[in-house]
Amino acid sequence: MSEERYIPRNDLNIETMQINLGPSHPTTHGIIQMDLQVAGEDIIEADVIIGYLHRGFEKMCEAHNWNQAVIYTDRLNYVSPLINNVGYHLAVEKLMDIEVPSRGQYVRMVLSEIMRICDHQTALAAAAMELGGFTPFLYLMKGRELWWELLERVVGARVTTSFTRIGGMVADLPDWFAAAAEDILLETANINREVHTLLTRNRIFIDRTRGVGYISPEDAISYGFTGPMLRSCGIEYDVRVAAPYLAYNDIDFEIPILTNCDVYDRFYIRLLEIDQSCRIIKQGLAKLPQGPVNHLDKNISLPPKSEVYGSIEGLMAHFKLLMNDNGVRPEAGEVYHAIEAANGELGYYLVSTGELCPHKCRVRPTCMPFTQALPQMIKQGMIADVVPCFGSINMIGGELDR
Repeated sequence: MSEERYIPRNDLNIETMQINLGPSHPTTHGIIQMDLQVAGEDIIEADVIIGYLHRGFEKMCEAHNWNQAVIYTDRLNYVSPLINNVGYHLAVEKLMDIEVPSRGQYVRMVLSEIMRICDHQTALAAAAMELGGFTPFLYLMKGRELWWELLERVVGARVTTSFTRIGGMVADLPDWFAAAAEDILLETANINREVHTLLTRNRIFIDRTRGVGYISPEDAISYGFTGPMLRSCGIEYDVRVAAPYLAYNDIDFEIPILTNCDVYDRFYIRLLEIDQSCRIIKQGLAKLPQGPVNHLDKNISLPPKSEVYGSIEGLMAHFKLLMNDNGVRPEAGEVYHAIEAANGELGYYLVSTGELCPHKCRVRPTCMPFTQALPQMIKQGMIADVVPCFGSINMIGGELDR
């Protein structure tokens, strides 16, 4: 709540009540508990309790070889899983000092931006519906479904993609992909316009979000905010620009910045970022170079599935890299690599001792800082403000609790 809307009540003799919001509550996704101290409808103190979905992600990665760990990265953020795949494999490739061919980098970039759009559409749809906006929810879910159907045709899965590999991709993009993506890009732009019409100038929506969940730019930096949450506080930081990876250096795009630091701007900035992702996808497909998508060293890259299923040599190469002691063994060392996920900076810290499995795997989750700051954002607001505020941070349980 912004300072302008807050009326101090500390000097009043008001009896408070403890209310537990969640974890068995639709808004908290079943995995977050908020311990609220309220005076009437006003929140005096707040505490957020996590850990209801802890899966031991890091330890599972450390118990499997470098190739097998990719399936666990899907479950970090199940709304944009392919971005997690890309981030993990970029970290492993940095550790091994190898680079994916140019076409593979472009393919990874295009698919990552499609996932960013899907993630933002899901966050916006849920935030709108929780405030009673069911119509924009339907528009946005329709848009996400178009992208997911396209990815399903390419990847073979909707949620657990596991489409990247050390040194490249499972497969190249099919010939029809660019034309199909172009049609969906046009529909995505139409959906964005519809959502603007329905919400961003809607008096009820503005009253429920403007000035709510305020956090200052200084506090946002102190908590470690990144992504849309930080950029809605006026801080121009984006990993794609600050530490470019893949083919982002070759693409012309903007970093949207807003300055009101509230729920409304966190909603609005995701709409602006969808437009920029569409812009990146168009350029990426137009500039898509010819050539292989995988590293040419067969001791690193898995063979195509057609070779695995159609030749004994391909089957043996696949078996050696995945199933016995001849798999990928990065030299001893440690590395941290970050990418710009939909929610912000997603980083992987990996340690190798030259063995088949990571000695240490640690993830820098994007939404942990937002959840830590949630008590500050909802304190001195009203109970009704918790719903839009929590929706605006786009908390993903699989990544938060890992």
